[in-house]
Amino acid sequence: METIPPPARLAKDFLSILDLGAADLERLLTLAAEVKADRPLGVRAPTAAALAGRHVGLLFEKPSLRTRSTFEVAIRELGGYAMDVPSEFAGGSREPIEDVARNLERWVHALVVRTFAQDKVATFARSASRMPVINALTDEHHPLQALADVMTMTERWGRGSGRTVAYVGDGNNVATSLAHAACMAGINVHVATPEGYALPRGVIEEATQIAQGGARVRSFADPREAVDGVDAIYTDVWASMGEEDEAVARRLVFAPYQVNRELMSLAAPDAMFMHCLPAHRGDEVTAEVMESPASVIFEQAENRLHTQKALLLMLLS
Repeated sequence: METIPPPARLAKDFLSILDLGAADLERLLTLAAEVKADRPLGVRAPTAAALAGRHVGLLFEKPSLRTRSTFEVAIRELGGYAMDVPSEFAGGSREPIEDVARNLERWVHALVVRTFAQDKVATFARSASRMPVINALTDEHHPLQALADVMTMTERWGRGSGRTVAYVGDGNNVATSLAHAACMAGINVHVATPEGYALPRGVIEEATQIAQGGARVRSFADPREAVDGVDAIYTDVWASMGEEDEAVARRLVFAPYQVNRELMSLAAPDAMFMHCLPAHRGDEVTAEVMESPASVIFEQAENRLHTQKALLLMLLS
């Protein structure tokens, strides 16, 4: 049985795409492709015992289908153990987050946190001196999704250099991490948002600083202009978790930004449609586009498993 050389280890924590360098991202994507190819081998896969004897805590304040499921499967398929940490311990009311982190690091080898404020996941990371902390989504960042997004794009294109993805909708956490990861992979990013919902200027500056191969982020008000000739169109829900009370108002603001057959027709003939899911069919995207041959939404969801396996291997190697 062939063995895969130990992957280069990352910094202690993965709180955003900015915790990676371009070489880290390239290695992670290569490793993700390897574990994806080896998955049919099951227990005979080279990494099947890579996390033997290791425990990974899952602390989720927000609901999750893809992130929780793929982490539980990834940990088990790497030979480790997934441990549920009740969400009440992320609040800081029963005991300080700093104390929760310092207890957990004596029992588990890594902690995956899905919560609201980025500051909270940063507190877990700062308080645990030896336990890697992984951001499974905050209001500001969704780096795990961005890893799967870039893997999906590069699987289709070979390399991302010179390609362009247009993100249409709210300049939210998904858009932030997509801009970071895509630029790091050499992929241009167009972001089309209504006034008042733009990607923060600081995010664009960060993406510019880490961009490879001349990639850049461009902002648009007109979605039609943003998608003209692009290689992929990406969207997300108009009201994220915690914004449900704004859903009716947002539906009016974002209606011109729906991804439909007409908008897709303005992209390159072989352009992909991407979505992080869950999707609200008939709002940000039509069912027709979601079910079209251009849609790679379930490939993105599948690749969450493989990129998260690679991340665990690189953090815990």
